[in-house]
Amino acid sequence: MHGSKLMHASGQVPDSGPASNSGQGTPRRRRSPLRLSYLRGAFAELGDFALFSRSLFPRLFGASARSREGVRQAQRLGVDSLTVVNLCCFFIGLVLVLQTAAVLAKFGAKSQVSAMLSVAFVREIGPVFAAIMFAGRVGTGISAEIGSMVVTEQIDAYRAFGADPLSLLAAPRLLACTIMLPALTAIGCVLGIVSGCLVGVLEGSMTTRMFIDDVLGSLVPLDIVTCLVKATLFGAIIGAVALFTGFRVPRATEAVGQATTQTMVRCVIAILVVDLVLTKFFLIVGEGA
Repeated sequence: MHGSKLMHASGQVPDSGPASNSGQGTPRRRRSPLRLSYLRGAFAELGDFALFSRSLFPRLFGASARSREGVRQAQRLGVDSLTVVNLCCFFIGLVLVLQTAAVLAKFGAKSQVSAMLSVAFVREIGPVFAAIMFAGRVGTGISAEIGSMVVTEQIDAYRAFGADPLSLLAAPRLLACTIMLPALTAIGCVLGIVSGCLVGVLEGSMTTRMFIDDVLGSLVPLDIVTCLVKATLFGAIIGAVALFTGFRVPRATEAVGQATTQTMVRCVIAILVVDLVLTKFFLIVGEGA
């Protein structure tokens, strides 16, 4: 009795336990503001990239992109990447033949190794792996180069003198990526198929003539078109993403290293997503033909 008077006098409400929540609905879970801010940031980045691409691609075939600087960038970004891409495709061809031959031999279909190798390499493995290697060597380099120019205020100096950095710096690099990656992919596909032929001949499972006949018989013109279209789009994506990331580097020394990491991650994700869309598209085109 005295305890209840004291509680009323002090203004405290007694704890009624779980029963006090009776009649009230289950409290709703609030969405995490961190997740919403992340989604908003991702969509904002996509919008900024679209605006950047809209201003960049019209400059692609301008006089600056086709000048001596464009040729120099094609040499630096494309020809100097031959070793990395060719080594990757060579060893992938070796490993792919060894693995598929061991599996197909269980079903008595070891003779189909050459056809499987050629179709898989031209349609999928060659363009994707060449693009990933190209992004790791060229894309990150472009991002670091442009980012360093932003940090050291060289981009501001271009603008101060009335020069357009997109025309003088970005367009030659984007054109070089778009042109040189299909060439690198074609060479890599040929080298990967040749390395597979080398393994097949050394193991004695087939002759060189048989391997070449199977490769030529399994490939159709649509496979070549698929390979070149994928490589061209991958090259344009790598160049655009690397330039976009480089031009948006904050003016801090550590930001250049972060930009190279972001470039690699973004390029790989974009390559895989676009590859999925193009693969489905060309499969529909092949079924219609």
